[in-house]
Formats: sequence, structure tokens, C-alpha cells
Amino acid sequence: MAERGGRGSGHGSLDKSITLPPDEIFRNLENAKRFAIDIGGSLTKLAYYSTVQHKVARVRSFDHSGKDIDNEPLYEISVQEEITARLHFIKFENTYIETCLDFIKDHLVNTETKVIKATGGGAYKFKDLIEKKLGLKVDKEDVMTCLIKGCNFVLRNIPHEVFAYQKDSDTEFRFQTNHPNIFPYLLVNIGSGVSIVKVETEDKFEWIGGSSIGGGTFWGLGALLTKTKKFDELLQLASKGQHTNVDMLVKDVYGGAYQTLGLSGNLIASSFGKSTTADKEFSKEDMAKSLLHMISNDIGQLACLYAKLHNLDKIYFGGFFIRGHPVTMRTITYSINFFSKGEVQALFLRHEGYLGAIGAFLKGAEQDNPNQYSWGENYAGSSGLMSTSPDVYPMQRTRSGTFDMLEMDRLERPLVNLPLLKDPSTYIPDTVDLTDDAMARKYWLTCFEEALDGVAKRAAASQPDSVDAQERAEKFRQKYWNKLQTLRQQPFAYGTLTVRSLLDTREHCLNEFSFPDPYSKVKQKENGIALKCFQSVIESLDSLGWEERQFALVKGLLAGNVFDWGAKAVSDVLESEPQFGFEEAKSKLQGKGRSLLEGPPHKCALIFADNSGIDIILGVFPFVRELLSRGTEVILACNSGPALNDVTYSESLIVTERIAAMDPVIHSALRDEKLLLVQTGSSSPCLDLSRLDQGLAVLVRERQTDLVVIEGMGRAIHTNYYAVLRCESLKLAVIKNSWLADRLGGKIFSVIFKYEVPCK
Repeated sequence: MAERGGRGSGHGSLDKSITLPPDEIFRNLENAKRFAIDIGGSLTKLAYYSTVQHKVARVRSFDHSGKDIDNEPLYEISVQEEITARLHFIKFENTYIETCLDFIKDHLVNTETKVIKATGGGAYKFKDLIEKKLGLKVDKEDVMTCLIKGCNFVLRNIPHEVFAYQKDSDTEFRFQTNHPNIFPYLLVNIGSGVSIVKVETEDKFEWIGGSSIGGGTFWGLGALLTKTKKFDELLQLASKGQHTNVDMLVKDVYGGAYQTLGLSGNLIASSFGKSTTADKEFSKEDMAKSLLHMISNDIGQLACLYAKLHNLDKIYFGGFFIRGHPVTMRTITYSINFFSKGEVQALFLRHEGYLGAIGAFLKGAEQDNPNQYSWGENYAGSSGLMSTSPDVYPMQRTRSGTFDMLEMDRLERPLVNLPLLKDPSTYIPDTVDLTDDAMARKYWLTCFEEALDGVAKRAAASQPDSVDAQERAEKFRQKYWNKLQTLRQQPFAYGTLTVRSLLDTREHCLNEFSFPDPYSKVKQKENGIALKCFQSVIESLDSLGWEERQFALVKGLLAGNVFDWGAKAVSDVLESEPQFGFEEAKSKLQGKGRSLLEGPPHKCALIFADNSGIDIILGVFPFVRELLSRGTEVILACNSGPALNDVTYSESLIVTERIAAMDPVIHSALRDEKLLLVQTGSSSPCLDLSRLDQGLAVLVRERQTDLVVIEGMGRAIHTNYYAVLRCESLKLAVIKNSWLADRLGGKIFSVIFKYEVPCK
């Protein structure tokens, strides 16, 4: 976007000479329907709701009536356009507001509203400018109400939104898991002053206190002491300072006698105390650090007292004073820990800068019932915590953090906890925290980098009739590569870094460039081949005695799980040895299985399926058939959307229909609703049991499920290996990664077979 001439509008201080990368910053603006804005003293946060048109992969059965289907594809694959809802949030410095408003004005096409919801002090200052530029009426909303609505929204919808800050730790950012009940909590918003709000429910909150000593005090006094005008520069000074050069400590007052008082000698006895006795000049850095400690300690003590008074153990801090600055979070955390003796936790939010804008948007979108849906963060279009814009490699950027973005996609149905989790509040899906494990982080980031060219190649090959497939595949490759480089420098950028988050980010980037299902043709082919073998596998199993059959079923489950295109060791074999099949997979297995189906039959089993083809058809379905024969009902859960070669819900419907035509046990179970097919609500190779489709959770309760089977490396090893359930569970997978096998003390193609019975 080029320069737009004079400054005008009576806002002569506004910067009109910048050039914005519009495709990167204001994405999908032409489809924007509704706007909200939060303008603070130095930052503007813009929110808009848009509809996004993107490609989705669809499958449907052919009409095979009267035809020889042996040599025809199992089902038809099509790529269709679908419209979904997306929330966009952009944060930028107020100095760019006029240029940004001009850009929005020039690109507005389909907005449905004549009103823009606004909050923050700047909503008054810039009201006339906004109305003139956009032709929208500014409707102002209460700041605290918007902050609380925004806070509730991110706490519910963004896993790893909340973190504690730990000084002197290898992992400074310690992210929290989503708690099923977010209330009650204390919200401390530190802007010019301090506002303290007790939040009890979605609509019940109370302003209980505050202070005039806040960010404005730090800024104002800091400017007087150091002659530094900008807030961020003042914080930068403080990060380099040593407050003990200015503050009087307990040991300075008492000498060595402080130990008899039970106090640490390094406690501050008097902020700026040495400035009254020392006849010397103090550095700007030391004075800024002393001032930051003084204000942070006061805020921490005040917040701690209110938390104790109202029996609250969680305090969320936000506002202009925080903004993700380590030195600020460190001093507040220390203060809270000191005054509460560790009983109250200081917590921060990855997206605290957007709370007001989110809340203002929600106030303006109540007719759309946004809180009735679940939302998911789109990693492809979001900046990370303390990272740069998503498409620009960090080292290429001269002004890091000038623009920051968050995108959230509306999901089709609400996501909820699996009712069988023993304690949803302590459930952690991921097995290894790569933010904490430097060796594992280095390995997996390198692993994903090395696999990237192959993924891009497969994506392009999956759309041979598209003239721009190669170009889009290269854009995908570059974008995901940039994400990986950001995560090398800042592994905490999107919360806890895990194999799951790396896989999910890759899927988001593929979807970003219209590659909804690169493995669709592979799955179609492998499903067709496996179906032709189904009857012979069943006949072989039925010829065995009971005990032999149980072990054969387990071995079949594990052998089927070998067929995973997401594992490099397997994909190399499948690419080079097309004849590699079910029996060859059995011979690869290392270790032994055991019988599960002993004792009385279970009432209902929930099975999370993994891969298409041999895995689900020759591995899972014979096991399902055995359970049904014993009188156990089965809920078979498959991904709602595609990821790698994982079987999707829509594919499972077609596969099951074909199996039912061959097998009376499956046929009658479907007819009598003893076998139920459901979707998980996920489009990930991994499994988060705290975010599952609501319909699945309802079925689990109604059918009194007492056995859960989780299959696959992504679902049972990278995630849920340590998940504790209230019923019997089986986690099984084949380790198809040599590094992981070595770390677990085994060999590649070793078997994980983890059968657990809950403690009484």
C-alpha cells in the first residue's frame, strides 16, 4: 500500500508514510461482515468477522447397481468450495491508524453493518476519524465488560492460552491446560491505573478495587527520571538496570542482623532509598528498574490481598503494562509469590492484548450466538507470542512486532471433554513438552524440516489437473518453513510446543493453500485393496480357536497400524515396495501382544481409529466384529476432517457399508444400532480428549461406555500415553520412528500395548 499524501484529519502526528503488506495483515478483508475496535493509549486492536471460502475434500459412494465393481474405485472424490466463519484480530501502533483505516475503506465490499463497536480510551479520541474514514457509526462499549467477555472467550477456546512466568528456568513460559470450569478468577487490568475485577460467571462480575498507581505512573515518572518518552524504551532500560544500586535493601539497613528477623537480606526495604543518602548520579537503567520493581510490588501486593480476601487462587494479569514483557511479568510474579507465600498464582495470557477487541466484537455479534460454538486458533494466520508477523522470517524484519495477528475459525459443533476422563482439570494430551526438552525439540523440528519437501511434492501431485498446484505447494512449503524457524527461536510462540502442535500447524498451512486432503487418492486406493482381502482375513480368524484368535486379532490391530504415511520409515517402504502388505507388516512387528477380551463382555467400547486402508479394514474391523460377537456395543470414532492418511468419518461410512454387505455380524450391528459411527470433531493426526465433538460425548454417556481403545502413534504415544480414564483402556501403536524407539528403549516397529484398569 503506497503513501497517501498529506496527513490531514487534524491528526498531524499520525504516520502516513508506511507501506503495509495487505495480503499479510488484512487477510480476507473483502468478506468482512462486522467490525470492532479497541484503541488504547498507544495500540489499536481491530477485530472483524468474515466468511472464508476454502476447499474441502468430499467423498461419496458410486452408484454400483448392476455394474461389475471389482475394477472401479471404491468411492468418488471431489474437492468443493465451502464457506466458514473466521475471526480476525490485528494489533498495531496508533501511529498507523489513519493509514490502516484508509486501507480498510478501500477494500470494504460486503460489510453487513453500519456500526462499529468500540472500546478503550482512544475510542473517544479517534471517534470522528473512524466515522469519517469508514462511514460507520461508532458505538462505544464499557472497557471492563469487554475485557471480561474477551477473557472468558480465550480461556474457553484457546488451549495453552494461560501461562505462568518462571524466572531462571529453562522454560520461562509454563503453559496451563484448559480447565473445564474457568470461574471464579480475579482479573487485574493494568493500564494507566489498575482495575481489579472478580469474575464469578459469564455475566456476573464485580469491580472490587483498583489503584491510580499503574502503567501511567511508571511511564510518567520514568519519563521524568530518565527523559525517555516511549513506554517500550523505558521497559528496555529497566531490563538492563540493577535496582539494588538505587533501592535500599534489608541488609543495607540491618547489616548482618537481618537474619534474626527471619527476613532475606535482599528484600527491598525502601524503594529509591539510596538516592536520599548517596551523593551521586544514578543510571537511567537502574532508576527505571527500581521504578518498575516499586510499582509491580505494589500491584502484586494489592492483587494478592484481594485474592485472599475473596478466596481466589488465580489472578490473570493483562493490560498495557504487561504486553508480554519478561521484565514486567517477572517482577509481578515475584511479588505475588512473596506476598501469598505461593498460595496464589500469577497468570498471564498469550492474547491479553486482544481481550477488549474480542469482547467488543462479541457485544456486537450477540445475534450470531458466537458463544454457542467452539473456535480454534488458526496457526497459519496467527502471530506467535513475542514473535513476528506469520509470513515473514524474523531476521528479515526491521521493526519486529509492529503488527500482530490472531485468527480463529468457527468449528461446526461445540467441543467438550470426554466424559470418561478421570480428572479433566489435570488432563494433559501431550506426552512430551518440546518447549522443555531441548534435545527432543531439536530432533522433531529437524524431522519436520526434512519431511517438508516430500509433503509439498505430495500436495502438488494430489491435484494434477490444477494449473497452479505447484505454485501453491511452494507457498505452503515456504510458509511452514518460516513457522518452523520461528519455533526454533521461540518454541513457546503458540503455547507448549509438541509433536501435535507441529502436525496441526502443518495441516493448517496445507489448508491455507487449498490442499485439504493430499492423501485422498492414496486412501481411496488402499481402502479398495483392503476390502478385497477382508473376507479371507475373517475366514482365517474364524478358523482359529478362541485363544489363538485373540492374539491374532491383537497382532492384526498392530500390523494394520504399520500402514501410516505420516511416518517416514513407513512411507519409504510403501513408496519403494508397492507389494508390501498385511502379512509383511506382521513380520515387521517387534514384541508380543496379549489378550484383552477375557472375562465378562464390556457393555460398550469406544474405539478411536487411526489410518485408512489395511489399518481400519483388516486391523480394526475384525476386532470390532469380535467385540460385537461377544455382545459389546461399539462406538467407532473417526476424524471429522482429513489429516495425513487418517480415516475420516465420511470415508468410514462408505467402508462400513461395504463391509456390512459382506459380513452379517457387521450388517446386523449397524441395523440394530449396536455399531455406531461418529466423528471426533478433530482434523488432527493426534487426539485431544478435552476437545471432542459434543455428539460423541453424549453417546458415550448414553451407552455407558466401559472400554476405550486408542490406536496409533499420534493418538496413543504422542498424545494420551499418560491419560488416566475412569474405565478400562487400551492404548496400542507401532513405533515407526527410530529416534523415538531408541528413546523409549526399543527398536523401530516395536509395539506399545498398554492395557489399564482404573483404581477402585
